[in-house]
Amino acid sequence: MDELVSFLLVSANVGSIFEDPENLLKTWLKEFLLVVKRSDPKFLALHCQEVGGKNSKDAMKLIEEFVRALMTSEELHHFGQIRLFLDEDYTNPAKYTALGNLYFVHNSLKDVQIWDFNENKFKSAAGKEVHNGNIENVGTKEKVKFPLILFPESKLSRKGFMRTRWRIGCAVFDLVNIHLFHDACNFTAMEKYPSRYSEIRQTALVYTLQRFNLGSEKIPLFVFGDFNFRLDTKGIVQKLTKKAVPVYVKSAKNEIEKIVYKDKTNEDKVVLTLGKKQFELDEHEATFLGKEKWLQEFDKEPKIFEKDLFEFEISFPPSYPFKEDTSGTSYMRTRCPSWCDRIFLSRSALSLVNMTPLDNGKPPVVYQLVGEGMGVGDHKPVMLSCSLRCFPRNHGYLANNNNNREMVLPRISVTFPSAKTVPAPSRFIHVKRPGSPTRIFRETTV
Repeated sequence: MDELVSFLLVSANVGSIFEDPENLLKTWLKEFLLVVKRSDPKFLALHCQEVGGKNSKDAMKLIEEFVRALMTSEELHHFGQIRLFLDEDYTNPAKYTALGNLYFVHNSLKDVQIWDFNENKFKSAAGKEVHNGNIENVGTKEKVKFPLILFPESKLSRKGFMRTRWRIGCAVFDLVNIHLFHDACNFTAMEKYPSRYSEIRQTALVYTLQRFNLGSEKIPLFVFGDFNFRLDTKGIVQKLTKKAVPVYVKSAKNEIEKIVYKDKTNEDKVVLTLGKKQFELDEHEATFLGKEKWLQEFDKEPKIFEKDLFEFEISFPPSYPFKEDTSGTSYMRTRCPSWCDRIFLSRSALSLVNMTPLDNGKPPVVYQLVGEGMGVGDHKPVMLSCSLRCFPRNHGYLANNNNNREMVLPRISVTFPSAKTVPAPSRFIHVKRPGSPTRIFRETTV
């Protein structure tokens, strides 16, 4: 086996493409397979969120067609080792996440193994296995829906994570698909930074990472999905409207329905219109699709994790929210465009990535959008093409190598007392945040 193995990691919130199978779904498949052909990976990992879209029950046939189109495509013809995990059991809202982890391994890659979390051992990844419907008892994945207390207003939605573990040669690593909470209201998002939504996302991500930081083994971690990270809305609004005057439009109940920011020197010119689900800038596309770096100054949410989670440089426009049409070149006027879809690596995972220029002249790492300039739904997928050092077995590399640095989490801690100290079925989660008192919640069985 060659020391370097080419990887393609893709995260895609596919909810909207199932709403328009004749156009968006077909274009999405075309653009995705084009990336596969260009990247020529030996290991392909596709993490999907919102599989089936809003009406999961009505989309089961579409999901089957989606999977069949991938598995029978010419681009994936030589990928004979397949593991697909599709959480489709919409009848069980306490467990349902609508996550899909799809893995395709090239025939030339030998001795690939996948971890069984039930039996605590690696198994051969040879052959093709499609796990769909109710996958709760499938041992080769770990799937968790977030505790009810982490959901805004304690309203259940399809948020959680799904993890798999792989071994290629002596390289062992975890791949985690994650879907965090969105911003429900622009007014709430702009009240302060971090916003209430941002704080909930941070707590949920810490909750997730702490599960992977137990025990002596620190497995290299790739976590990619829809983090729903949003820009500092308060800071963005202040910057965009510093030469404007706000005009408040209120309802009959004297509640703010809209804030219209007008140019100080020309009251007929509207700079920004802000509503609960409206974010409309005068020069919307020019501002958010441009190549300027200033927007990244407000991309603050990942920074709290930057000591432990690494991300390659972003050189592409925000991945969300694009208009759900075939043009794919303009944003919806609902939310401030943000880099919601991301790919992060733990520091131990980064040490596996080859950073030396390749012999074929291609850059060693490519981090970009999929379908830029094409209509592929409200979220544009994000991809990372790279090569991992999968050493031969006699190299001596081990996943629990003492050189692997222990993950140091941010000062937001999520503590779960053991079941021995708290009578079942209730237990309590302690959430600590810098500068704030400890908050204690009861965790439900959900």
